[in-house]
Amino acid sequence: MHLQTFVFRSAAAALVALSLAACTTVDLTPQRPGPVVTQPAPRQALFVRPAGGSVISRFDGVSNKGIDIAGNLGDPVVASADGRVVYVGGELPAYGNMIIVKHNETFLTAYAHLSTILVKENAVVRQGEKIAEMGRSNADRVKLRFEIRKNGNAVNPEPYLNGLLQQ
Repeated sequence: MHLQTFVFRSAAAALVALSLAACTTVDLTPQRPGPVVTQPAPRQALFVRPAGGSVISRFDGVSNKGIDIAGNLGDPVVASADGRVVYVGGELPAYGNMIIVKHNETFLTAYAHLSTILVKENAVVRQGEKIAEMGRSNADRVKLRFEIRKNGNAVNPEPYLNGLLQQ
């Protein structure tokens, strides 16, 4: 065999080997039709955390109808979701200075023990917008009391903040 023919065949063999290595195997076995299984989309929280501190008191539905978030005087408090401010005031002694935001026909959120309130009643607020500053009005320490009301009933905010519940 000539050297030229040998080189040509070797190059051709190498090319075929590379082509086969690049191929994928296709299973031609007939498949039974079945249900298509899809992964659920990751849940996105309807509500965001209104303040950055740690939770110092959790929801129990009796003495605490929300969560208390620790912080420093003047720390920002943000709207947990889009909505309209329906109450600004301090007439409820257990809550001190507070804001209530109506998000839809189902949900309200309450923000209590505020030092400075930056919104007025009927204002439209956007999720993440600063609405107040943390304080200690009628509280033993600086903190934010945050509550979610669903159809008028207090619910544990933490599953909503963590994206575990959406409605």
